[in-house]
Amino acid sequence: MSDSLRELWLRGVAFNAAAPAEVLIRLLDDGAGEAALAMCEGRDLPDAALEAALRHPSVRIRRALACNLRVDPARLAPLASDPSGLVRAQLAGGTRHQPRWVRPLPTDILVTFLTAQDGGEDGRVTAQEIAGELWSSRQVPASFPRDVAGHDHPALRLYAAHQWLSLTPAQRTMLLDDPDPTVREAAHSGSRRLDPQQVAAILPSLAPRNRWFVLATSPLTPAVVEQCFAEGDLPPLARNRYTPAHVLARLARNPDAEIRRLVAARPDLDPEAAARLSKDPDGGVRLLARLHPSIRTWAEFEAVKWVVGHGLDCTCPITRPVTAPPSDWYITCAASEEPVLRRVAASRPGLPAQLVGDLAQDEDEEVRVRLACHHPLAPPRLLLDVFVSRPAHRPHLLTLPAFPRTGTAHLAGHPDPAVRALAAADPALREPPLTDPDATVRRAAAANPALTPDTLESLLTDPRTAEGAAANPSLPVARMHVLLGHREDGATPGPRAVRH
Repeated sequence: MSDSLRELWLRGVAFNAAAPAEVLIRLLDDGAGEAALAMCEGRDLPDAALEAALRHPSVRIRRALACNLRVDPARLAPLASDPSGLVRAQLAGGTRHQPRWVRPLPTDILVTFLTAQDGGEDGRVTAQEIAGELWSSRQVPASFPRDVAGHDHPALRLYAAHQWLSLTPAQRTMLLDDPDPTVREAAHSGSRRLDPQQVAAILPSLAPRNRWFVLATSPLTPAVVEQCFAEGDLPPLARNRYTPAHVLARLARNPDAEIRRLVAARPDLDPEAAARLSKDPDGGVRLLARLHPSIRTWAEFEAVKWVVGHGLDCTCPITRPVTAPPSDWYITCAASEEPVLRRVAASRPGLPAQLVGDLAQDEDEEVRVRLACHHPLAPPRLLLDVFVSRPAHRPHLLTLPAFPRTGTAHLAGHPDPAVRALAAADPALREPPLTDPDATVRRAAAANPALTPDTLESLLTDPRTAEGAAANPSLPVARMHVLLGHREDGATPGPRAVRH
């Protein structure tokens, strides 16, 4: 047996859906190498195997597990206080890949990170660096600052104070009088961001990126507004919720169509200006102005802005807003004659089930694509149609529980190998394409559970199909053990425990 063939077997067994915990634990032995790392990062694990990985002596194994998106993040809580700071940082930073749906970490893990006194026993990173990874990972729920603004631990109140614009007025008042001086200073710093005179005073000292952010989010003095016009800093001004009505009217007449687009759908735009923009020479401006009567609040504006202009192949992260429009607004959008508003409705995971069927047959393709990617009740047939027609969404669709794994045999002759691979795994396929020119298709065909034991045995000896055959759920458990190799004493090797 060649080492290359054994490596193929290991990789296949690592992702065999029928492999029991005892087999997966054996893979955690140091001899499993890259297959064990891929397994810890890329598949769900039964309890015993997960526990073995959590306490494995190898930092590489635990770091790989920290990237896992298929294990409930609550079960990864021990990694937040792992002896290795590298493991902690990996969990805080999230997966190496960027999934569309970024699951939030549980509150107890976030609290562990933000209140840690050190960065681990190995001294490779600091607690502050780990917190920095967390801030940029998108794993913190948008509601978290509000949730911890009154927490007993000052580190959490400090976190909330740094997210000043996310807090309620009552929470801001409370933090301004916080007993901890560091929290108070952060709160007063945030408060200055809402004082036009204070904003004017700090603007000259800010770096360009920070200056742009402040101009887009803080109330501004008339002098700063005029300076924005003079220096061409109009995009942040057009985005700023504090921009007064008379300034919006000026922006609505700006010769730059992009500036007019930015203000055309704002809920605080004067109806007269919106009516004028509905006849604008720019099609994008006209579209947004037509939507203006349907947008009454900033939450509705944000929901529309998140959809407009993104296109059929948009793979932007799917996140939960702090404040969402009411359900009845989405229901109204679902019945609108404006495709953009129906796209907004289709992007709402909580849209009532009775409307899903209608949107799944909508004449607008982007409505159907958004429904497939966002709504948990999107019909499996729609998920399959979008998989076939829009390759950009395939990685996301394959993670959805409702995605069909059967009923795809009719796609076996499709010119796209990714589609053929999907069909090759369908147990209803009479003759899985084991000799397909594409390696991905061959692997899927070899993993088809309809294959006979004799066929599997022959496939295991062929490098072109060995990995898929080892991943086949019909493979007997005893055969999986043989593929992993026996110890002379017949025992199943397991990793030593790591101290937590």
